[in-house]
Amino acid sequence: MSKSFSNIQRRKSLQIKVGNVAVGGDAPVSVQSMTNTLTTDVAATVAQINSIAEAGADIVRVSVPSMDAAEAFREIRKQVAIPVVADIHFDYRIALKVAEYGADCLRINPGNIGNADRVRQVVDCARDYHIPIRIGVNGGSLERDLLEKYGEPTPEALVESAMRHVDYLDRFDFPYFKVSVKASDLFMCVNAYRLLAKKIDQPLHLGITEAGGLRMGSVKSSIGLGLLLSEGIGDTLRVSLAADPVEEVKVGFDILKSLGLRSRGINFIACPTCSRREYDVIGTVDALEKRLSDITMPLDVAIIGCVVNGPGECIKADIGVAGAKKHCGYYENGERVDRIPHEVLIDELEKKIRARVAYLNEHPEAARTMFV
Repeated sequence: MSKSFSNIQRRKSLQIKVGNVAVGGDAPVSVQSMTNTLTTDVAATVAQINSIAEAGADIVRVSVPSMDAAEAFREIRKQVAIPVVADIHFDYRIALKVAEYGADCLRINPGNIGNADRVRQVVDCARDYHIPIRIGVNGGSLERDLLEKYGEPTPEALVESAMRHVDYLDRFDFPYFKVSVKASDLFMCVNAYRLLAKKIDQPLHLGITEAGGLRMGSVKSSIGLGLLLSEGIGDTLRVSLAADPVEEVKVGFDILKSLGLRSRGINFIACPTCSRREYDVIGTVDALEKRLSDITMPLDVAIIGCVVNGPGECIKADIGVAGAKKHCGYYENGERVDRIPHEVLIDELEKKIRARVAYLNEHPEAARTMFV
């Protein structure tokens, strides 16, 4: 993969472990998603978790709204390998139960989990089972007194809510936590994280909550999370979409890939096309994205429609094609090595990309400079 020019300096934070995944410190920014099945439907939830894991997620979150769901969680946890965060609201006793059943992290909301005694019980339980806590503040569920104080959700209200619970955990001598301050308003959310980043040393879980459907939600999340990550803020993230959770994982990695923070799978460098194009660039990219979705190795592949920008982009990529009459110039490692007729371009590119991946798996020293 061609060199990334990212010079982002990550905010220094303490490191915690969610299962076998390090969050914070010098660990890569991890990508999360959340199931949207009924947790009591064990088979459906396990199937979705496995799909999320296959898409590359590092961590998955499961809502546990009842004791029946807690019992289902017990069976789910036995059947999946990826670290699982249990999402708890209102009933602190559910948190105690899922910790016993193997949760890798407990997500609680300070606005609805209960009084200090109940919080202490959750903290003591997390300590006993050596699992971290995520303090999850949301603009839609702020404490009533904070809404009265600020008049409406604001960045300052979100942070004050978070700090109340941080103070609880500090009082109970429990530093193993991460914090989120999510809102559906992009700028409120970004400013809340900026404020919080100056107040604590723990990892920050990023997200624009209720961001919307696949298109709009991806745009809002890319802007909001991109702003924060470019400033070095954020240790783990979830892209919240009203869509298949697998899409959340894909968008999350695309955000990190664009910033040079992580890379997974093929990075297609493709032109938007114009009347100069010599072949169907859009159809080629669409087909290859579908065919090669199983590849996890980072690889830059340039698909360019003509010779204006084609050679220049192909020289920088691991593999590339630049359109010409009746054929495309084919490049590997910055050198033109072949020509591929338009009518067999998709099939031939798939073969060559898979061959390149197989070679690099056997000879990793041959890889070009890759992202962190």
